[in-house]
Amino acid sequence: MAAEKSGFKLVAENRKAYHDYFILDKMEAGLVLTGTEIKSAREGKVQLRDGFCDVQQGEAWLVNTHFSPYSHGNIWNHEPTKKRKLLLHKREIVKLFAMIREKGLTLIPLKLYLKQGLLKCELGVCKGKKLHDKREAQQTRDQEMEARKAMSQRNARQRD
Repeated sequence: MAAEKSGFKLVAENRKAYHDYFILDKMEAGLVLTGTEIKSAREGKVQLRDGFCDVQQGEAWLVNTHFSPYSHGNIWNHEPTKKRKLLLHKREIVKLFAMIREKGLTLIPLKLYLKQGLLKCELGVCKGKKLHDKREAQQTRDQEMEARKAMSQRNARQRD
């Protein structure tokens, strides 16, 4: 009900990207999809885990994302892991291509969501984390969680 009022519904999220990469920049793009692909996405049967974006011949493509075949599709059902074209302005594609040409940067799909009935993809320009970076991030998350827990316990004791 709340998704209908705001016009926003999260279809898929790539949580692993936040663990494996530093997100440097984010951008929204549309997707070119067939009928069975959008129906499958509306059912939430999309997986972004292994997906990435590629720029070829002035066009941006979403590669290796898995849109499950539509359950009521027939012989015209789509191929699950085909390349899908991203809808971006030419200047946005040039900007992204310049960024990912840098050493160690890649373009990763972070989220797929429905925005006013249209499927959008949030792209992130990312830099890979090393193992020590992941450990450091986990340590800071643990410290923040412990601090929040201690504060909530302290506040609970003060109310009693």
